[in-house]
Parts: sequence; structure tokens; C-alpha cells
Amino acid sequence: MTLRRLPETLVNRIAAGEVIERPAAAVKELVENAIDAGARHIDVVLEDGGRLLISVTDDGCGMTADELELAVERHATSKLPDDDLVDIRTLGFRGEALPSIGAVSRLSITSRAAGASEAYAILIEGGRREPPKPAALGNGTRIEVRDLFYATPARLKFLKTPRTEVDHAADAIKRLAMAHPEIAFSLADEDRTRFRYGPAQGDLLTARLDRLSAVMGREFADNAVAVSAERGGIRLSGYAGVPTLNRGNARAQYLFVNGRPVQDRLLVGAVRGAYQDFLARNRHPMVALFLDVPPECVDVNVHPAKAEVRFQDAGLVRGLIVGGLRHALEAAGHKASTTVAAAALGAFHAGHAGAATGGVPGGGAMPWRQSSALPGELAEIAAAYQAPPSTGVLNAFDAPSARVATDGYAQPQASPATNFPLGAARAQVHETYIVAQTETGIVIVDQHAAHERLVYERMKTALAEGGARRQGLLIPEVVEMDEAAVDRLCERAAEFEELGLSIEKFGPGAVVVREVPALLGQSDVTGLLRDLADDLEEFGAGLALKERLEDVCSTMACHGSVRAGRRLTSEEMNALLREMEVTPHSGQCNHGRPTYVELDLSDIERLFGRR
Repeated sequence: MTLRRLPETLVNRIAAGEVIERPAAAVKELVENAIDAGARHIDVVLEDGGRLLISVTDDGCGMTADELELAVERHATSKLPDDDLVDIRTLGFRGEALPSIGAVSRLSITSRAAGASEAYAILIEGGRREPPKPAALGNGTRIEVRDLFYATPARLKFLKTPRTEVDHAADAIKRLAMAHPEIAFSLADEDRTRFRYGPAQGDLLTARLDRLSAVMGREFADNAVAVSAERGGIRLSGYAGVPTLNRGNARAQYLFVNGRPVQDRLLVGAVRGAYQDFLARNRHPMVALFLDVPPECVDVNVHPAKAEVRFQDAGLVRGLIVGGLRHALEAAGHKASTTVAAAALGAFHAGHAGAATGGVPGGGAMPWRQSSALPGELAEIAAAYQAPPSTGVLNAFDAPSARVATDGYAQPQASPATNFPLGAARAQVHETYIVAQTETGIVIVDQHAAHERLVYERMKTALAEGGARRQGLLIPEVVEMDEAAVDRLCERAAEFEELGLSIEKFGPGAVVVREVPALLGQSDVTGLLRDLADDLEEFGAGLALKERLEDVCSTMACHGSVRAGRRLTSEEMNALLREMEVTPHSGQCNHGRPTYVELDLSDIERLFGRR
């Protein structure tokens, strides 16, 4: 076969296949260019999901006639003044987007440079371009992409319905809008304006929360805690939802690096690791996190679509995210999502009895109850954590507590003042739920779920202070796997040692296990090692071991806690409330289920038509 140079038009079409996979990708590239141009208002219009028309109009710095000609040439850019691919401070930098789009569509660019007396327009059809011509336009740039993929019709067969394509484009714009709250964004199609975000006012944190509220919903703003941490010149900021505000998938996790939306597995794994104590495995938190990293410490040239990044010190970044999130969640204390109360109010039916199905916010039943007995090896350990809390009053659970008068009504009992966050206990309903009165309403507590979290936190503290107990294997177990997996495990051997897992390299392609955490009992060592290796490859951290230890602790906490159906005295109920108030994360049990519901008096009055 004879080597030859490909025509420029074909080269651009090949590049377009890597960069422009669907209309949303073209929208993302054009909006990023508008942001880099200093725009303060960006308006996007789509027709037929972007197939017929993509129009992006901005009020940025604009371009001259000469710059228009350069803009549609491959690898021509204004965003690398020093030709340094390490020091990248803009969203777009490759110089591929416009020529790639022009190679597979009919592209027109109309622009007027700041301070110029007139505007110019340039037209590119299937890679063939015409010289710039005078045109009419105010300051800024308008780019119109018509008949996308007409030059490569095979690509059209893989596009989804217009609605689906608009949804993808909307998601791309929303992510950029979250990172740049000072800019106004709008998206419209042939039917309606999908959204319009005005420029947010105030300082960055306030403006960012306003924009997040507009994009992610008011419930996120009401139930999010601020995240702020800095380490090694890298700064983390943003907001994280409390654990009881969760979803069935990870679509509500928005991650940004230097203002660039990314979908990086390291960052996703760090978020998972930070929430692993508070959520079931099939539930996902809502977060919006922003990393500011020195350009020389991050590589944004990993993926043609700039969706992935690589960090110089991945461990530092992961530790910063996990530590920052956990610190923020601890500051939230016992707070639970307000959506829990909203769901409770929505389940009430006036005038007749009704039963509401239980579940975590967002729907879906969760396996938080376990009826099976503990393995024999764990029974003794579990018994150690069935002791009463530090207050010393959650004892004698078997003693009857609901003092019932002869006429069938509970006798009034003396109770503490209601000025505590969770109020004063007034009653126990169905020997399962504690009803407490606050200054502004009532609180209903699931006694088992609440005490389960308290016991779990005490067990974790004891585990951290005393270290994980180890159990030596009578016959060390050799686990064979590929050499890359062995190397990943051995690099983190010191971390596993702290958790009670002792491993050593055993020749090429093998690891010998000498000790395992005692809490795991008769565990599948081979399966554990393979899971750890997979976690290290996917997330950069061995989550499997921590999760298994915490699952055991969670099981022991569940069986060692106050059960539903246990009668509690007034003193016991109030002691439980007071300990919840001083225990971080007591707003949800170990599986993400809320431990209490708070109802304002005004909401209750509305139920009865008093407001």
C-alpha cells in the first residue's frame, strides 16, 4: 500500500468524529468559546434537537475579519499565548472545534470585535470556506450550525430523538452555568424556552448557591452544606447535600476542575468514599464540588472532549475531597433533609386513615432491617456495643414504660423544656416512634434507626482509637492475580495494615495474605483481594475493605440497638434525643434512612385548614 496525505477536508471530518459526537458536543464547544471570550450573556437556540440548527449568540470580545479566517483553521487558537500546553487557563484550547464542526455542517460565524465599526461573517460548508463579508451585528459573536452531519450522514443514524438530544445539550449548558454563575444563560428550541438563568449577584459563594438552586432545585439549596478545604495549593469549594437527600443514580453529582465540568472516576470515587458511612450502596448523594488546581498540577489533555483530567498528586486530591466532605457533613450535625418532612406531609390524607409507604427520599425501599442472627464469631463483639449510652439512662429496656391510666389515656409526665433542637419527648407511638415537642412544632423519631446510628458511631470511634483487631491465618493464603493488580495492592499495603489486613508480594503475579480483620470472621479472602484491586484501579482507593468492615459494624449496631416494639420511659426517650443532638450524622441511620421527621406547627395547622 502507498502512503499518502489525506485531504484537509477528510482530516477535519475525522477530527469531528472524535470531538463532535452529537449536537450537545458542538453546543458545549461553542459555549465554552463564548465563555473564554468574556461573554456575560449567552443564548442558545436549537431546532430538531440540533440537527437543523444550533445557534449560539454571545456578547464577548468578538473577532475581526482576519481573526475569523484564522478561527476556522485547524489548530488555530488565541488561548495558548506562550505555546505552553501545561499552563492552560481556558476551557477551549485545542483549536479543533470550529474547523471540525465546519467540516460536517453548514457553519456561519458573524462577529464584531469590541470597538469595531462593523461586523463580518464567514461561511463554511462541508469544509469549504468563503472569504469574510461585511454583516450586521452588535458587539459579540453569533455562530449558526445548520444541517449538522449532512456531510457525514452515517452519523445521523446514531442520534436519538430531538427531545433526547436537547436534554443532552441542556445538561452540558447547565454544567457550564453552574461553574460560571456571573454569566446569564438561556436555551430555547422551536417550542419554548427550556431555561433562562440571569447573572447571579453577590460574592462567589452566594452567587454559586443561587445558581445551584436554579439548576439543581430549591431542595438542594435548602439541604446543602458548604464545603471548603485547602491543601497543597489545591482548593476545594462547593456544596454537598445532607445524606438523607439522595438519589438512585449519580446524575446529581457535578464535579468541576478549574471551572471545567469533568466526569473523572477519581473524583467520583472520592465522593463515594466520603459518603460510604451514610448511604446504602445503591443510593447516591447530591453534590456540586469545585476544585481549583494550579495548571501545572493537572493535565486536561487526556480526552478529546476534555471530559477527563489527570492529577499530578491523585492521593492529595482524593484525600482533600474525602476530608473536606466529611468535615462539612460533621458540621451539619444531626440535620436531616427537609424533603423528609415534605414527603411526610404529602402522605397525610384528611378525614380517613391512610398508610404511607416507607422509603428513602427519592423513592425505593431500602434493606435497612436485618432479621437474621449474627454469626457466632460476632456475637461476643456485638454484645460489647449493646451497653447504654454515656447518659446512663437507656437501660432496662425490657421494663414497661408507657404508663396508662385506667381510662385509657396516657398520664401526663414531667418533661424537660422544649427549647432543645429535638425538643422534649411527649409520647411513644406503637412502641416504635418517639413524639417530641419543640418550640416550633413536633419531631417524630424512629427509635431503632436513631439508636442504630448512635451505636454505630460509638463502634467506629472505638475501632479508630483501638485499631482493627487482627486474626492470623493458620495457613497463609496465596491469591493469584495479574501483576498490575499485585503492584497496586502492594503499593497500598501500609494502608491495609492499619485496617487489619496483612499482605505481601509472593513472587510474580501473586499475593500472600497472613492476617485479616477479626471482624470479618470467615471471609472470602480471594474475593476481598480482587475487589480491593478493582477498587484501586477504578477509584484509586481500596474501598472494599473499609466497606466490609463498616458493613459488619453496621450489622452489629443494628442488632445491638433499641428495637422497634420496646417500651421506653420518658427519661430514656429524652436521653436518646439529647444524644442524637450531639452525635454527628444522627439524622440518618447507617443506610441513609432518616431517623426523624420534623414538622413545623405552621405545616400542621395547614393540614387542618387553620391557615
